[in-house]
Amino acid sequence: HYLDWLQVLAVLGVFLFHAFHPFDELFDWHIKNAEKSIMATFFAGFFNLWGMPFFFLMAGATSWFSLRRRTAGRYLSERVTRLLIPFILGSIVLTPIQAYFELTHKGWWKGGSIVEFILSPEARAYFYTEYHSITLSPGVFGSVGYHLWFVAFLFCFALLALPVFAWLNKDAGKRFVASIARLAAQRGSLLLFVIPLTVVRFIVQWGPYNEHGWPGFINYLVFFIFGYILIADERFTRAIRRDGLLHLILGIPCTLFFFSEAFGVPLRDWMGSPGTPMFYVTWTVFGINSWCWTMFTMYIGMRYLDTTNKWLQYGREASYPFFMIHQPVIIFIAFYAVQWEVALLIKLLVVVIGSFAGSLGLYALLLR
Repeated sequence: HYLDWLQVLAVLGVFLFHAFHPFDELFDWHIKNAEKSIMATFFAGFFNLWGMPFFFLMAGATSWFSLRRRTAGRYLSERVTRLLIPFILGSIVLTPIQAYFELTHKGWWKGGSIVEFILSPEARAYFYTEYHSITLSPGVFGSVGYHLWFVAFLFCFALLALPVFAWLNKDAGKRFVASIARLAAQRGSLLLFVIPLTVVRFIVQWGPYNEHGWPGFINYLVFFIFGYILIADERFTRAIRRDGLLHLILGIPCTLFFFSEAFGVPLRDWMGSPGTPMFYVTWTVFGINSWCWTMFTMYIGMRYLDTTNKWLQYGREASYPFFMIHQPVIIFIAFYAVQWEVALLIKLLVVVIGSFAGSLGLYALLLR
């Protein structure tokens, strides 16, 4: 039950992350308010450091349960139905809506209504060549699907990791997992997972940090596989329960290290400078941070959320369609809210509360 709770809460976390984006200073987004909020920046910045690794680790863990009751063929068939088809349909239906409000907000599209925008060859050509260029990289999923890149990544990971999962289910794979799990008896041993995460990052990070590019794709794939491994042997889960406080203690200074960017520390320059000493230092701290907060959140779930009730049942049904539609609703409401001559806090509350009510309402009235 704790995995289900964590997935539901993670979707709510992504919703808040996106709802705060119009008001933070992290990076450019589809809609931006002229005035920025320090609170929104630190809130979004904190979850930006480890939120998506946590999502993919959870997905890998649930894949272990899926493959216990399904053949490989059935598993892939369900991924096509649950991931690939929603990504394609969502990209066709939801992306033009988001693109229209984004490009209108940024002053590029001035030609008329959303229907005129969708039918305009000029708009389509510009959007997919100059504004959201199509490249042979995982970034294409974000260009085509906006927030649905996550769904496309999950589908790719299901395909790529299935041979690994099949091997892990065989005797040789089980012996391999057991050999690692024996190390879990030692306090702090789960931090050993940071080593391959960091080494992989050193190898694949050959330029500026790009969450949706090849480095991010490969990093998330490793988290996905690690999620599967952690659930495969209960000695890992016992270690997560035991070391919860340790992961919190290590995660806090790592996060503060990245918050130093607010005071002028050039962290992004370091992260995009392969071969320099600070490149290795920064990415090592990044790996420790993302792993520790992921493990601490798992610990919280195991300790306090391993139960079920009617709210969890509703959340399990609603979380995925809620995720699919939440960002277009946020963009729609934020498009108008940022134009108001009112206090920033009022705009933020309108976007957060209005988007949550709107997304949940669309789910309850139409999708459910």
